[in-house]
Amino acid sequence: MDIDNNEPRYVISIAARILGIQSHTLRYYERIGIIEPFRSPGNIRLYSERDIAQLRRVKTLMDDLGINSAGVEVILRMSRHMTELQRRVEELEAELDKFRHGGF
Repeated sequence: MDIDNNEPRYVISIAARILGIQSHTLRYYERIGIIEPFRSPGNIRLYSERDIAQLRRVKTLMDDLGINSAGVEVILRMSRHMTELQRRVEELEAELDKFRHGGF
């Protein structure tokens, strides 16, 4: 069975339990822009597996490495930017390969 890591599936209390933190911490992370959970039509926060993974990284950065929330936000933004740049490099390399092999 294939799991969609982006599918919203956990309410805030379950996400908090999975992460070993309090629900108010998740609301704080949302308020400062670290995470943006999906909102149901009834405005209930729902977290995906991808959200949980990102929150685990946040928890590690803050708890284990002592980085403050502003630093975490910068790290996450830079990480997203690097991922986007890597994706663009891969696209350009594929395009270049097409030109090299006469497939333009």
